[in-house]
Amino acid sequence: MSVMNDDDHARIAAAIRDAESRTSGEIYAVLARSSDSYFFVAGFAVTVGILIAAIIVALAAHWYWFTISLPLFGLAILAAFATAILLLWLIPGLSLRFVPKRILYQRAHLNAVQQFLTRNVHLTEKRTGILLFVSLAERYAEVVADAGINAKVAQEEWNGIVTILTDHAAQDDHASGFLKAIQQAGRLLETHFPAGPDNVNELDDHLVEL
Repeated sequence: MSVMNDDDHARIAAAIRDAESRTSGEIYAVLARSSDSYFFVAGFAVTVGILIAAIIVALAAHWYWFTISLPLFGLAILAAFATAILLLWLIPGLSLRFVPKRILYQRAHLNAVQQFLTRNVHLTEKRTGILLFVSLAERYAEVVADAGINAKVAQEEWNGIVTILTDHAAQDDHASGFLKAIQQAGRLLETHFPAGPDNVNELDDHLVEL
């Protein structure tokens, strides 16, 4: 199911076309629900947690002279493990609770770079393409700029656009976030890369949902 409706997509496409009419730069937008399932990462974390809990229980039982039969103890650990893995499988969003934020951001950043390359944003003639990327599950946004832009525009200048995307995503107002980000990105690109007499549109003007 799409996060945005047809009207949202149409408005974003129009905003990209309008911004690109005043710059030789190219703007591409991608919205991802999640950058990974995190099933295996969460499964590893849960397994370690269960093993640590089993050791604590075993030590407590020994300390209080409480006898637990080894087969029963082993079955309890196995049941806990099977239940945890089943829950992670049936409730995908649950995995995010067991993944460190650093890993979430790393996976989202990797997805942003992959989208930048997959969508051929790096193949514009003057290397002036940028990718506006949001990954909802990780609450992560990034602006990936090509070499031609990085030579003139510092990453710090994109921070305001990232803030716009993340703030609106937190409010579930994704369309407005992209519209404002596109407008601001267009103004920034126009300053450094104004449109020339032959302003060719090299990338599709629309938002991609993953």
